Amino acid sequence: MAFYTDKCAKFVGVLYAVVDIETTGGYAAAGGITEIAIVIHDGEKVLDFYESLVNPHMPIPYFIQRLTGIDDSMVAFAPSFEEIAARVHELLEDKVFVAHNVNFDYSFVKYHLDCAGYELNNKKLCTVRLARKVMPGLNGYSLGKLTQQLGITHTQAHRAGGDALATADLLKLLIENDTKGAIATMLKIKNGEQYLPPHLPVEDMARLPETPGVYYFYNTAGKVIYIGKAINIRKRVKSHFSNNKINRQKQDFLKETRHISFKKCGTELMAHILESSEIRRLWPVYNRSQRGYLPQFGLFSYEDRGGYLRFKIEKNKQSVPPIYTFNTLMEGQSKLRELISEFGLCARLCNLSPSCDCTTHAPADDYNALARKAMLFIRKSLPSFALIDKGIEHEEQSCILIKDGTFYGMGYLTNKKQQLTSIETLQQALEPFQDNDFIRNLVFRYATDYPEKCITF
Repeated sequence: MAFYTDKCAKFVGVLYAVVDIETTGGYAAAGGITEIAIVIHDGEKVLDFYESLVNPHMPIPYFIQRLTGIDDSMVAFAPSFEEIAARVHELLEDKVFVAHNVNFDYSFVKYHLDCAGYELNNKKLCTVRLARKVMPGLNGYSLGKLTQQLGITHTQAHRAGGDALATADLLKLLIENDTKGAIATMLKIKNGEQYLPPHLPVEDMARLPETPGVYYFYNTAGKVIYIGKAINIRKRVKSHFSNNKINRQKQDFLKETRHISFKKCGTELMAHILESSEIRRLWPVYNRSQRGYLPQFGLFSYEDRGGYLRFKIEKNKQSVPPIYTFNTLMEGQSKLRELISEFGLCARLCNLSPSCDCTTHAPADDYNALARKAMLFIRKSLPSFALIDKGIEHEEQSCILIKDGTFYGMGYLTNKKQQLTSIETLQQALEPFQDNDFIRNLVFRYATDYPEKCITF
């Protein structure tokens, strides 16, 4: 039975499998392994060493050939991973899986073992994160920089055997210098730190609240690369890293995430609104769900050469605000036909027919008076209401305002009775947001489901 002793921060009886792989790509689901090396280590010395080229049964990209020196001809007659899977699983079984940026290597090995019919569920130890804890303040924590700074022999960089042996020497040095029990902490069953990206400070995770809100992932340049919403921010962020997903987005997060920040919200609806607004403001590279969702159709008015005020339904424009917006062209045309029937407008002048039944049109001024009545009618028919719900703090309430059918903004009220005396007073207490169909529809659906939370104006 393994046990822990303070001397050299060593787990007595624990064996480490130090792993390094070379691959054809950046994530396991679409990439193959071209080389694997496993160093079995007891914390003081190497006990066993395994190394093999692997035929990935797919072309190796040229830039990877240049980096590793492994080309298609070298792996043409190498065993497939399925052929060596039993030996790999035997070496890894019941050992701590160690690697430099462990989640990358672990995701590949686990995926290919799963495909070969073997289960991998090892404890993991990341030498990047461990080095940051045991030896803070160094000038970089890549394997190359660490071996150079610490005087570790590192031959055949970017080859599995050379990198695995260098990582094993690094592990030994870190064990010897681990005077505060960092390894013991990182290997605790409930310790989630092993699942974090290697360069993400654990303090960022510790600061995350268990409340509704929006969270932001940043890269090394400080640019937002992903925005998400959550009912429980901490739980949701952890879910991004607390599994071994093999898709591209998961691996990109692991490689690029350097920092996480957040904004609390009073309700899930407010988090949803803020997420949508922030995605449209920043357009993070990994947010794809709303990239194709833009306001669709609008009701527009213009004056023709004859002086007649005309209407048309067409796709929204950034430069011209519509009188009203619609999710579909059919919805807009239906509304326009209602206006034609109600106010006696001309179908041709509303661009719904190439001709009309009108024998003679009223003079432009008379017709335009009817058209303006229609415009006033549709504007007055648009609702104005506030959604009142719980706030972030106990003594406040959240508020989302729809004014004349459009989303005005949201915020928090500390004096509800005074601030709700008029829509103008309420506007002063809220932060204005950019209106769009997506947010407006969210609010209208919520208002329909919870009419008791609405205050109309």
